[in-house]
Amino acid sequence: MSGLVLPMEARDAQVRDARRAFFEGSDKSAAVDVATSGIVKSWQRCRQLGLDHDVRGGDVGCAAQNALREARDRNAFLLSHSRGILNHLYEQIRSTGSVVILSDSAGMVLESLGDPEFVDRANRVALRPGASWSETMRGTNAVGTALVEQRPVEIVGSEHYFDCNSFLTCSASPIFDARGRLLGALDISGDFRVHQRHTLGLVRLTSQIMEKRLFEAEFAQEYLVFFHPRMEYVGTLQEGVLAFAPEGTLLAANRPAVEALSINRAMIGQLDFGMLFEGDFGSFVDRAARDPHTLSSLSLRHGERVFARMRVPIARSGPSVMQAAAPSAPAIADAKPRTARNCETPETPTLACLDTGDPRLRAAVQRASKVVGKDIPLLILGESGVGKEMFAKGFHHSGPRRDKPFVALNCAAIPENLIESELFGYVGGAFTGARKEGYAGKIQQASGGTLFLDEIGDMPLSLQARLLRVLQERIVVPLGGVKSVPVDISLVCATHRNLPEAVRSGVFRQDLYYRVNGLTVTLPALRERSDIRSLIDTIIEIEAEPGQLVAVSEEVQDFFARYGWPGNIRQLQNVLRVALALLDPDETEITSAHLPEELFAIECDSDASSERFDATPSLQAASLRRPVIGEAPAAPASGESLEVIELRAIERVLAECQGNVSAAARRLGISRNTLYRKLGRM
Repeated sequence: MSGLVLPMEARDAQVRDARRAFFEGSDKSAAVDVATSGIVKSWQRCRQLGLDHDVRGGDVGCAAQNALREARDRNAFLLSHSRGILNHLYEQIRSTGSVVILSDSAGMVLESLGDPEFVDRANRVALRPGASWSETMRGTNAVGTALVEQRPVEIVGSEHYFDCNSFLTCSASPIFDARGRLLGALDISGDFRVHQRHTLGLVRLTSQIMEKRLFEAEFAQEYLVFFHPRMEYVGTLQEGVLAFAPEGTLLAANRPAVEALSINRAMIGQLDFGMLFEGDFGSFVDRAARDPHTLSSLSLRHGERVFARMRVPIARSGPSVMQAAAPSAPAIADAKPRTARNCETPETPTLACLDTGDPRLRAAVQRASKVVGKDIPLLILGESGVGKEMFAKGFHHSGPRRDKPFVALNCAAIPENLIESELFGYVGGAFTGARKEGYAGKIQQASGGTLFLDEIGDMPLSLQARLLRVLQERIVVPLGGVKSVPVDISLVCATHRNLPEAVRSGVFRQDLYYRVNGLTVTLPALRERSDIRSLIDTIIEIEAEPGQLVAVSEEVQDFFARYGWPGNIRQLQNVLRVALALLDPDETEITSAHLPEELFAIECDSDASSERFDATPSLQAASLRRPVIGEAPAAPASGESLEVIELRAIERVLAECQGNVSAAARRLGISRNTLYRKLGRM
């Protein structure tokens, strides 16, 4: 809350003088000069409550163990989806003499993680689980004041109302649920003498990550739409998220969505998709079922265009949608026009229709075809976005299980604490927040058909033993259950990781590796394939409006053939989908003017990229007019300083890295200490 300009000791001395004036009832102007008006308002609230500032706070508002257990039970949903984030946040501040705290909406501390040397000091003022740090109990403090004011708050040293807490510096941010209701607060506390000015920003970003995870978990069985006016912001903390019922009724909106759409939360249950966007909800669902990762261009009712993607819940889908809704690789047929190869729909390809003449892909198709229908696991290797899931679907639809379920699970896309219940399922009442009717996990859903485990190399080590037992014994025991359920599955796995190296490093079980590695096929990267023109024709056929005839200019075809495609087929599909959306009604040819900005900003081989741009001068000129992702996200406003532009860029990269300072520093090409120093100006 404070504008820290003076050295800490000098500033705290001035705050103590202001406190003395405040509590003695003399001229309060000094307090307002040194402490912000927000601090003074909190002090005034505390005095009106009759709190004594020189009380010893060690035992104030401390609950018994049974009360703490009850509070944790009431907040089981918050805790279950926050513990991993709390551990990650603590790793960012380990050995700084600090403690990470999660409280409920009343200010009771539910969890804390801290350095031992500071925890002892914190315990003296009851900064521990079971203690209430509401403003009514503890006076002005970051947790309690953030809950009262419902905004991020920093309280340093003598700004605390209780004298005994003046050794603390605390930064807290409130946490809200999908409906805007206050759930609790996240806090980092430490010794005020080692106060870091970036801490409040770190806490604020982490609380946003927590809110996003809670939103997606609460509405895991609904239709989620993720959107932003700028393509590169979809998938970051700045994106809007909307939850829709199957008929298109709006159920919830996160804070960025509320702000972007100017929604009145009281009206959310009365709005539907058609009141917010132009277009049909059902058509958007069908398109998302083909590929939930591909971005679509949507027009808002007031005229602005946004980029959006939808996550279709498997549990609400019919058999064909279940096959297409897995959160993984691109749902396009890596083939020539599907009518030529009997590919009835993009969701039901066969291995034959994936063979488009590329020698390496043809070899993979031929090898996989020889084990179709046999009890031999298939392991698909390749870079992200090369079409591993589409290949798995082709394998499934080429065999005797083609009429049975194809169920996919992306082991890297689901939080670690949710993978176990998603994969193995659970019985009713297995844990707080579980559905009373229970849940059949992906293994049971796939029984009789094919289970596709994408990015299996990212499966937590603790779950690998359970999966191995299922594969060996062909039975699964849901969480909280005792009864074994027999399952009959064909197993297909995929990864972009080096599994033998993962085995050697101890992060992947050797016995599981031999179990999933029946036949291995490697899919070539798009830059290595010779059939890119066929892929372009197929994607346009799928994505264009019915009856729309669209060609691609030779200039763009040549550029596509030379481009490195770091995102592989998934990136190509996104590029063409955006290009189709940017065509005017009277246009029938995709030129460089229709290519999305992000195509020229993806980091790839810079030397090769330069050569490619030299070979296509008009595309080079077009690229020079486009902003580079990772630099300033937009053209600077008039009079905006370089420092402000830099800080905006840093904040965006931090958000994209989900608050991981080390990862953000690597992305920005600077040291972690330099980033901390720059964060101090935020």
